[in-house]
Amino acid sequence: MPRPKINRKMVTPPKFKGFKPYGYYAEEQAPVSMLFEEYETIRLCDYELLSQSEVAQFMGVSRPTVTRIYESARRKVAIAFSEARSIVIEGGNVFFDSNWFHCKNCKSHFNNPENHKKLICPVCDSKSVLPVNHAQNNLTT
Repeated sequence: MPRPKINRKMVTPPKFKGFKPYGYYAEEQAPVSMLFEEYETIRLCDYELLSQSEVAQFMGVSRPTVTRIYESARRKVAIAFSEARSIVIEGGNVFFDSNWFHCKNCKSHFNNPENHKKLICPVCDSKSVLPVNHAQNNLTT
């Protein structure tokens, strides 16, 4: 019996459910199903330009696991492009790290599970706080 898969960490789920080819009117084929962790690996490796070692550390898995996930995601994208098939993003072994926050003043990260309405930095008492997913988008631009 194989070992159970470790859940992979994601900041937030994708803002969309998938993609469809544009301008192809032949008989529609079954969509390619991409897992959340495959989407996250493509996003981190190709969009954020992180190394596979950095992606592995971020997602909480080994580097060879990232390599396998990334290879699977690339193959699925290639199949969808080559065969004009839709991509549907769903399922997988992930957890969303949406309860973390970033202080714009002191640049610290913290988790506030008890009270999301009173977001005050525990380090510098600043109210200039964003959820981590917004802070990372602002840091990379």
